[in-house]
Amino acid sequence: MSVISFFNKLGVRAALSLVIIVLMLLHIAEVMPMGFINKLEQYSYDARLNLLMPNTVDDRIVIVDIDEKSLKEQGQWPWSRNKLALLVNQLFVTYQINTLGFDVVFAEKDESSGLKNLEWIQQKYLKDDAQYNRAMQEIKPMLDYDGAFSQSLKNRKVVMGYYFVLNGESQQVGELPTPIFTKDSFENATANVIEATGFGANLKALQQSAFSGGHFTLDPSADGITRKIPVLIKYKGNYYDSLSVAVARAYLHVPYMQADFEESAGYSALESFGLGSKTIPVDSEVAALVPYRGKQGSFRYVSATDVLNKKIPANILKNKIVLVGTTAAGLLDLRATPVQGAYPGVEIHANVIAGILDNNIKKRPAYTLGAEFILLLLAGLLLTFTLPTLNPLKATLLTMGVLTAVLVIVAVSWQYANLVMPVAALLLMIGLIYFMNMSYGFFVESHEKRQLARVFGQYVPPELVAEMADNPEKISLVGESREMTVLFSDIRGFTTIAESLDPKQLTELMGEFLTPLTQIIHSNRGTIDKYMGDAIMAFWGAPLRDNNHAQHALEAALQMQTALIELNKKFEQKNWPKIEIGIGLNTGNMVVGNMGSSFRMAYTVMGDAVNLGSRVEGLTKYYGADIVITEFVKTQTPDMIYRELDLVRVKGKDEAVRIYEPIGAVNKVAKEKLDELNIFDAVLKLYRSQQWDLAENQLGHLQKVTPHPIYDIYIERIQQFRRAPPKANWDGVHTFESK
Repeated sequence: MSVISFFNKLGVRAALSLVIIVLMLLHIAEVMPMGFINKLEQYSYDARLNLLMPNTVDDRIVIVDIDEKSLKEQGQWPWSRNKLALLVNQLFVTYQINTLGFDVVFAEKDESSGLKNLEWIQQKYLKDDAQYNRAMQEIKPMLDYDGAFSQSLKNRKVVMGYYFVLNGESQQVGELPTPIFTKDSFENATANVIEATGFGANLKALQQSAFSGGHFTLDPSADGITRKIPVLIKYKGNYYDSLSVAVARAYLHVPYMQADFEESAGYSALESFGLGSKTIPVDSEVAALVPYRGKQGSFRYVSATDVLNKKIPANILKNKIVLVGTTAAGLLDLRATPVQGAYPGVEIHANVIAGILDNNIKKRPAYTLGAEFILLLLAGLLLTFTLPTLNPLKATLLTMGVLTAVLVIVAVSWQYANLVMPVAALLLMIGLIYFMNMSYGFFVESHEKRQLARVFGQYVPPELVAEMADNPEKISLVGESREMTVLFSDIRGFTTIAESLDPKQLTELMGEFLTPLTQIIHSNRGTIDKYMGDAIMAFWGAPLRDNNHAQHALEAALQMQTALIELNKKFEQKNWPKIEIGIGLNTGNMVVGNMGSSFRMAYTVMGDAVNLGSRVEGLTKYYGADIVITEFVKTQTPDMIYRELDLVRVKGKDEAVRIYEPIGAVNKVAKEKLDELNIFDAVLKLYRSQQWDLAENQLGHLQKVTPHPIYDIYIERIQQFRRAPPKANWDGVHTFESK
């Protein structure tokens, strides 16, 4: 195929593919962002997360659950602070936990003890009652539940949770902890930290008694799915870390976070935070992806009431990180996540803590966009210039191969490098290019194939029709002269066979006879010209050129005779007569094309070479040979051993032609057979030089050893020539006066 025809073949398909590639590249470069691709990116992220998450239970972190059981046994939330103090003491003293984080906030004072009422009575009615005043001094510490709770937090690694307001309200409740970064920390860096307008924090006494604090604010995506948490939130210029980060810092004994920046040409972008040897990658909004381990239950849950009642085995909690949170539906801490529609918020923080400890929080650095750009370009160009040249099966296999390679790269990057490769645009491009090519092939190119099938479907096998459709420039219906090979086959004694069968049986016999022989012709790249009653006419070398047309025609003839053996076995079982066929082959220049009248056209061959092929087939019975070919076929099939039959002049032809019977492939014919053929070649020379006695003597010897009708023919001719010698200018040619 020339370069010009190659690009002509690509044509519209390549142009459309390039348009798809450019659109995807413009999206990646954010020149023309497409929202639906961003949604697809989120779906692809969720799919990877669900497919590749470990689905194992992490026993380093335990969730003390304020569940329905706890609410039933201990009363509705909020519980009194003295009960919470007991919970904290039980955890640290009885169970010897390492670190405690509260996924709840204590923003208001606890007045459930009645102390405030007693103090009012004292001031109102019993101010001067010394005995009452002494009693008040004794019971006041016991009824100060906030004080008891505050006291339980001291000198223990307890992280208090709180929340920020992001919707514009400016409420300020409670006391914020000390910020992790101050106003000037990111002065010269690009860090689009979420900025809060208000907060709801813990009582000052509680926060000051605790080890630290961390916000449990979650900022879901636009679709309401929580895929990441803000590591930092900015409030009035200061920066506050999340509950999960604060708990991890307490557990790892890391008082501060180290901000890591990516420096490039005066550009400084916040890439990650360091907690000692641990790294927390963040995106442009300083948020970290949640490394979900699995569905709810990826961490051990224990009921808060069982902790209060000391019903938990000590080894479950000892030296563990404990998060106090709730799964009770009425307390509204269930979130939509990629792994589950209703997922406890406290377990989201547990996942982040585990990710920090394992150093496996996924990252999406800026260079992944460059990698996506390159991958998209390479895959797109490969498909653009390859798919149009392939058939549907190969095109599908190539596309699946490219798709698999991309998915493997993405999965390996995720699993072993913690890289989240953008993939939606790439997959969309692969799909669009593939379906565009398939659609174009079906609606446009298949129309051309259907046209070819209508014209040639009755002549050639579907494989050749497909090949013709791939190279339409090689096909012409206009008559042209071309060297080709023609085959004629005919059933011997067909009239007798037809008379022995009823019409239904004859029809069935012809169907079972013609079908396998036609299949053989098709499998050898032959074209069926026509069926003429019991005869078949076929040719090789058109509509597609075939440099081995003579070889393919000869192979078809040999296979047809072999197939006839099996057919006759089947016919014998049906009590049908045995069939014998003669096959004639000739090679030469023929006129081929769509020929006929305005009423009916047919794709056929014409010319003297075609007529000679028909005459040669008629000689098969006379010479007792199943297949007879001309010298022109023999010249183009040097790998076959032949027996020369005669030098003949058929009716309608002035020039003599040598005819042959194929014996077998070179190197597969026995020596005895080769000796016989050599002797017969010598006989023909004696015969044509009119040495009748020597020729007849050799023929008699051959007839005794390996009988063949051809020997009888020449013995009879010699006897005739003895009675009536040939003319002086006799050239050894045998002339046939009939067809």
